[in-house]
Amino acid sequence: MTQTLSRYANYQAAFQSLDAATQGSSPSWLRQLRHNAWERFQQLGFPTARRGNEKWKYTSVAPIASALFDYSPSPVNAPAVSLSQLGQLVPSAPDWNTLVFVEGCFAPALSTQPVQGGPVLAGSLAQAASGQARLVQEHLSRLAKVEDDGFTALNTAFLQEGAVVHVPDGAVAPAVVHLVHVAAGSPRPRVIFPRTLIVAGANSQLTLVESYVSLSQSRYFTNAVTEIVVGEGAKVDHYRLLLESPEAFHVGATCVCQGQDSSFTSGGFFRGAALARNDFQVLMDGTGAFCTLNGLFLTTDNQHIDHLLNIDHAKPHGASRLFYKGILGGKSKAVFGGTVLVHKDAQKTDARQTDKNLLLSPEAEVDSKPSLLIYADDVKCGHGATAGHIDENTLFYMRSRGLDLETASRMLIHAFAREVIDTVQPHALQVFLDVIFSQSLPSASLKFGGAP
Repeated sequence: MTQTLSRYANYQAAFQSLDAATQGSSPSWLRQLRHNAWERFQQLGFPTARRGNEKWKYTSVAPIASALFDYSPSPVNAPAVSLSQLGQLVPSAPDWNTLVFVEGCFAPALSTQPVQGGPVLAGSLAQAASGQARLVQEHLSRLAKVEDDGFTALNTAFLQEGAVVHVPDGAVAPAVVHLVHVAAGSPRPRVIFPRTLIVAGANSQLTLVESYVSLSQSRYFTNAVTEIVVGEGAKVDHYRLLLESPEAFHVGATCVCQGQDSSFTSGGFFRGAALARNDFQVLMDGTGAFCTLNGLFLTTDNQHIDHLLNIDHAKPHGASRLFYKGILGGKSKAVFGGTVLVHKDAQKTDARQTDKNLLLSPEAEVDSKPSLLIYADDVKCGHGATAGHIDENTLFYMRSRGLDLETASRMLIHAFAREVIDTVQPHALQVFLDVIFSQSLPSASLKFGGAP
């Protein structure tokens, strides 16, 4: 998959510009990390090959690889963003600690006061790289490795700013930490490189929300990487919201490592983007660890979304639950690749994996490939996948009670989505998601399974 450097001349020029601009401000170890990542990206390029490229078998990244995206280390030319605009785009609550990043750069004026000096650190990654250098250097780029993924390598090569959240051993984050990444829009297509580092110490607790939103309908490329360290006995609840422009490209990688007796729960909610990739990797590297990955997405028109989810049971007595639901309309397409790996020594593993999809159009398509790789002999594992339209008998029953086709269909689709939305713990987030997905449901003017 090595490609000619000329195809990435714009990234080459942007990298050289960033390196020169940060020569006196970035720590030497961070500059070296960026240089190593850039060298690896030159070797890997984007995964455009159609053969021998199993991870991208059903998704073509040619639209990303062939486009020219501008990059700027600061949003000097980005449109102004107001608090009122953000209030209409993302969930919020008075007690949440919100950090806002516009075009990849921290915006203190739009953020609540970052937590500094107390038991919990939540703030700018660029500032923490100097003030909390030991913490950042110890964990940054340890889980999201650049060796095998061109997108991760490119994000790391442009690693300058981002979010860092650290909850020390035994501490409890007093409020939800909300990280908001805003694409403000510009006349020319731009690329944004959000980066997030989360470290939850032993026996700590944290609730984290990541939101990716857009102020315009413009075309741009978000290349995001999140690393989450869940210490021994720690409990982390994580939510990821993709609410970007319908013309945008989004490739997001989340890498998690769990310690002994830890609990990690993640809910992914996806609406928007012309082409989106949700790459989620969880390493359960401690005995008795528990992991839950829930997801809900809605696609319309010609949108394409790809979920690559991997749960790696490396130690015994672990339990995992993987549950994703999709609602597809128009000519949209979805890909689900879920893999649960159980190592030889991971005895007494309990793992379940489910993928359910509701097709609202005869032209919508889903490629689902759940899989189990089991090398232990004392486990309880199962998986399954379904895809279909709204049940005609159920629809007929509701219409016989006086409901019109539109209302009956929307009620059934909403009920399908609520099963995942109801798992959300922060009440403000649950209400927000319920409204967003209810408003986004496609019209029932299409024929569902032949219904009149």
